[in-house]
Amino acid sequence: MNQPELIDRIKNGDRTVFKDIVELWQKMVYNTALSIVQLDVDAEDITQDVFIEVYEKIDGFKGASLLSTWIYRITVNKALDFEKKKKRQKNGGLLKQIFAVKEIDEPVNFNHPGVLLDNKEKAAILFKALKKLPENQRVAFTLHKVEGLPYQEIAEIMETSLYSVESLMARAKTGLKKMLEQFYQSQA
Repeated sequence: MNQPELIDRIKNGDRTVFKDIVELWQKMVYNTALSIVQLDVDAEDITQDVFIEVYEKIDGFKGASLLSTWIYRITVNKALDFEKKKKRQKNGGLLKQIFAVKEIDEPVNFNHPGVLLDNKEKAAILFKALKKLPENQRVAFTLHKVEGLPYQEIAEIMETSLYSVESLMARAKTGLKKMLEQFYQSQA
């Protein structure tokens, strides 16, 4: 079933077709969320939240972009919002600050489906470095290098220009190169 037919059926009240949307894009949503939040349980929660929002707002989808682009945008926004909320919870709270309750940072136990077993250690190092990049650089890099999206689609997802995506990618590569050089030099 093609995208316009799928959208038309949903907008005409056939909500059973929503199952097809979930089946088509569930892995993409999960992998994208996992690439951003880096914990599988969090990625699973975000995946659920994404499809709830898609279900609730599909009537408002205008079709100006591909459905997958719209779903990517929702996924990226949900994952980034999740991280911000988690960071506020971790850093916030007067009682935590007063009593100096320390939470242990969970180490990156990276288990991304797209990473081969022999590359897991390298991937964990890369994704830890990715976390240190500014948000927009990290999203652009993740969408391009991990999800394999072209710059034009990334520009649509991030609601920015193609030039901005190219610039974000260049800065992300430069930042990662510096961080990884420092890491490997410290390991020697």
